[in-house]
Amino acid sequence: MAVNKTKIVLDADVIIHFAKGGMLHLLPDILPEYQFIVLDIVKDEILRPVLTQLDNQIAFLKNIKEEKFGTSPEQRKEFLRLTSRMALGRGESACMVYCRYNHDVVGSSNTKDVTSYCDEHGITYLTTNDFLFYGIHRGVISKDDAVNFIKTVRQQGSYPPVVDFDTYVCTKI
Repeated sequence: MAVNKTKIVLDADVIIHFAKGGMLHLLPDILPEYQFIVLDIVKDEILRPVLTQLDNQIAFLKNIKEEKFGTSPEQRKEFLRLTSRMALGRGESACMVYCRYNHDVVGSSNTKDVTSYCDEHGITYLTTNDFLFYGIHRGVISKDDAVNFIKTVRQQGSYPPVVDFDTYVCTKI
């Protein structure tokens, strides 16, 4: 009998960061005990060439899966509340609502939008830097790889925070 893994539900910003940094294919290797997914709503927010990388990874590597969002009325209602009344982004809202009702983990660097909701509802969330932290500590990437990754991604117009990986600690999972 197959054991269902806890899912990490990726928001567009984390996918974009890892694609721009040339490490999208490694992301699921960082935390292999989790199933990585992207919701259809999030995928709709991603533009080419990142979308091409994501599609190829879903089709050929099969280490990220796509899932449809909003299969229950309570999820659709909460999503509508977040996107209309709270004016949060569609992707972040879908990820948070999915994880709230399925007890999974949000992968988003949009801490401005996700922190308070996740904290209020007991949802674990990981940022780009958290994934890099675990990648370093699990030997998937080196500290130099992580530093170069941040530089590369920032040069391409995305702005994950610059951190000192000698002192940065993530204890979320």
